[in-house]
Amino acid sequence: MSHSNTEFQGAEDVERQRKRAQTVRRLTPRFRILVIGRANAGKTTILQRVCNTTEQPKIFNQKGHEIDLLKLNPTAQRGEHDIENEMIFESNAAFVFHDSRGFEAGSRSELDEVKDFVQKCSTNKNLTDHLHVIWYCIPINDEVRPITRAELNFFDECGTGRVPVIVLFTKADELDAQMINHLVNAGMNVEDAAVKAPEEAIARFQKIFGQQLYDKKYPPKGHSTN
Repeated sequence: MSHSNTEFQGAEDVERQRKRAQTVRRLTPRFRILVIGRANAGKTTILQRVCNTTEQPKIFNQKGHEIDLLKLNPTAQRGEHDIENEMIFESNAAFVFHDSRGFEAGSRSELDEVKDFVQKCSTNKNLTDHLHVIWYCIPINDEVRPITRAELNFFDECGTGRVPVIVLFTKADELDAQMINHLVNAGMNVEDAAVKAPEEAIARFQKIFGQQLYDKKYPPKGHSTN
């Protein structure tokens, strides 16, 4: 095949993908995301950053009725939390979020709830109700045990089919502070330690803990550090 034919075929592929993306966007105008994470994992901050807003999300039940946010705070009774509820930021309604508690309590019911929700979304006839991705938020500000046994169990037991799971390692800035102290104690001056810390902190974390998730039966499709 000549160079010109290769370029033509490449242009055709790009145009085909562009049209496919337009069709998918027309059929699914909202991107639906399941967010999993333990308490204080920084989930709301991540969602605000993605939606480029500082506002609090509005919560709607399955019937489209808005729910009082005070009933969904971390101290509320467990029965008031519902993975089916939709979280939407008014300034960016293209994203629809579903919130699931993390599994730090080791409850099988929470893991089963996620499995059932993923299965239900995958069998919905309406494409707008399908789940597109799962974000698993894990704070890494705990040097001793940043990844819990419950989180490892999720990636060992919870197959999500065609829905990709992306791990978001949150609160990396606190890990940076710990690394600065470590470098200073090792003899580096504070200014140099502050510059070196972010890179060193992430490298150290990935070396010690990061591979644990990818060694599981259902590893994440990727990860990001925030």
